[in-house]
Amino acid sequence: MEKHKIQFCLLGILLIPLIFFIPCKAQNVSFKISDNPNPWPDDYTSISSMENYKLWGTYNVHDPYCLKVGDTYYMYSTDAIFRENRIKAKEKNINIGYIQVRKSKDLVHWDFVGWAFPEIPVAAVEHIHKNNNNKGGTNIWAPYIVRYGNVFRLYYCVSAFGKSISYLGMAESNSPEGPWIQKGPVIKTTSHSPMNAIDPTVVTNPDNGEQWMIYGSYFGGIYCVQLNPETGFTMKKEDFGHNVARRFNGMKNNIEAPEVIYNPQEKKYYLFVSYDPLMTTYNVRVGRSDKPEGPYFDKFGINLSQESDKYPIITHPYRFQNHSGWAGTGHCGVLRDGNHYFMFHQARLAPENQLMVLNVRELFWTEDGWPVASPERYAGSQNSFQFTSNDLVGDWEIILIRDSKYERKLWAGQILWGESELKEDEVNISLKYTFTNDGKMVGEQNGAWSLSGVNKLSFKVGDEEVSDLTLFIGQDWENQKRTILFTGLDKYGFSVWGKRIK
Repeated sequence: MEKHKIQFCLLGILLIPLIFFIPCKAQNVSFKISDNPNPWPDDYTSISSMENYKLWGTYNVHDPYCLKVGDTYYMYSTDAIFRENRIKAKEKNINIGYIQVRKSKDLVHWDFVGWAFPEIPVAAVEHIHKNNNNKGGTNIWAPYIVRYGNVFRLYYCVSAFGKSISYLGMAESNSPEGPWIQKGPVIKTTSHSPMNAIDPTVVTNPDNGEQWMIYGSYFGGIYCVQLNPETGFTMKKEDFGHNVARRFNGMKNNIEAPEVIYNPQEKKYYLFVSYDPLMTTYNVRVGRSDKPEGPYFDKFGINLSQESDKYPIITHPYRFQNHSGWAGTGHCGVLRDGNHYFMFHQARLAPENQLMVLNVRELFWTEDGWPVASPERYAGSQNSFQFTSNDLVGDWEIILIRDSKYERKLWAGQILWGESELKEDEVNISLKYTFTNDGKMVGEQNGAWSLSGVNKLSFKVGDEEVSDLTLFIGQDWENQKRTILFTGLDKYGFSVWGKRIK
């Protein structure tokens, strides 16, 4: 009898692990929209005075670039300040410098570290004054940081506003927080130069270690020059490089703020550029290439150096309901963090478009290898979720991004002072649709929708037929909810954004 008891016990012990591995029928967990307070408000006028600078975590951000060092994200940006008053700051013993520096552990909450430089480098100011009647050179623009071994290189620009008189310099440090040692000019331009030495971005070819800087703006378009990785300066002295992007009617249509990244999955280099005036219809476009030095092509195979507008459009001024909306959604930095990509750009709070707020957005990739941005700002990591058709039934707001058709009077590619507010046909406004459980879309125009793959949405409404829209969980900033978002491109190269609101 004891023998049988022992055998029975042994059999039970052997069966226990099998019980845990018996396959169970998968249970569909429905997604629920839930309350989720925003991490910070958009309007920062109450803390905009100079003595509150330590509270400017996501505020007064202009031309941002982000670098991850260990488990910390460092951000560097142009020293643009709402209601700047350096005289008052000096009276209160506030040592305001140049190039704002922030850091974060989660890409959501940012600590204001301070300023990289205590003053504008003398050599930069001298170059501007020498070529601009002793005027200009009063700020530092568009910083970009590169790590090479244990050395951090901070590139920056000093310029005469509205002119191609610029000084693109570089400083080095053993820490992303400085102190910084000035190393001198990388590129200098004058009013006679065919390009403008501002807005640098740097990419390294992983196959051969070659390093390339892409830079430039409205004046002559975007240029690319090879750097010496050992020094951080151009491989050839006084080499300005070659053009890789421009627009038609260059004396009116603005193109600037290049950012280049390498995507190892696609094995391609992506060049992001910003179009139009920075305070209003600023928007981001992208092209790609097999080589860092180009040529770069848009979604329809058009060389970015040809004088025409290029697509796709990644961001553009927009307004969801229950919010005043955003203008100036351009000049982006892009970070690859493992298999995740994030886009950083300034955005100006409508309608006055004076407050400059950091926007961090997740980037996703279409099936044919193009980046698309989240319609909402990043508010923290979300659990992965496989949606069912039932999860999508409800009310949605959808934005079909389009170009602005309003004709403004511009100077040097920028708006004239006093015209900083968006016109109604310059902003993309959301429309409401209801997704029914029988696959219909009910709204301004009726249509149909379907779940066309794992977390992939397709729909047709009116003349608009789109597929390969990526579904994911994110923050509804306008309604302070955790909800379902989607992003993608239509056949014309325009971004398509949406969020479920009920």
